[in-house]
Amino acid sequence: MTAKLLLLEDDPAIARTVAYALERDGLQVTHSLLVHDARQQMASHRFDLLVLDVGLPDGSGLDLLRDVRNAARTASLPVLMLSAHGEEIDRVLGLELGADDYLTKPFSPRELAARVKALLRRAGNGASSTPAIAAPLFQDDEAGQRISLRGQALLLTRREYRLLSCLLRGAGRIHSRDALLAAAWGDDSESTDRTVDTHIKTLRAKLREVDPAREYISTHRGMGYCLDV
Repeated sequence: MTAKLLLLEDDPAIARTVAYALERDGLQVTHSLLVHDARQQMASHRFDLLVLDVGLPDGSGLDLLRDVRNAARTASLPVLMLSAHGEEIDRVLGLELGADDYLTKPFSPRELAARVKALLRRAGNGASSTPAIAAPLFQDDEAGQRISLRGQALLLTRREYRLLSCLLRGAGRIHSRDALLAAAWGDDSESTDRTVDTHIKTLRAKLREVDPAREYISTHRGMGYCLDV
């Protein structure tokens, strides 16, 4: 069955380029210029994935993302967010609201198409995806900034806690390095993709100390990391 996508993007040139890349891969794309139009499309049609721009003339794709996650019918719908380069607060908020992946402009249409296909594969092309909170293997004490695995507390640094907490909130989803960087380091301009890789390596080692028989964090080459539970 052909996967159906809703693309919310107010720049016609970008929308045409994205739609062409996705349709070339056999996907069916419905394009909306405004948040209001996208809501109308979702009320009358069922989609397998959403690609939402953040800045729109009549609001933000984040508003629609919030609605999607709060509605039972669409709570597990895969969502990829688009935003202008450098709008870090949008990336952080999008992840907190439950976005599955993020791309900043300018981006490669081929990369976007690859990320969309990966999200569709993980969701079973429309099947229910993994719940946002991974339990009972992990327990995340947000107030105390502590995470336990199989009832045993992990000795995490502040950055490691933020990284693992972000992965937990989107368990089963692929998180790009940029998204993890924004979630764990914020405005620290000296941090890089290599910083994320280094911290993921130490996280894996600490998880193995508790459960040596299992690898929880998987690498998706050219895309990012995923917590498998």
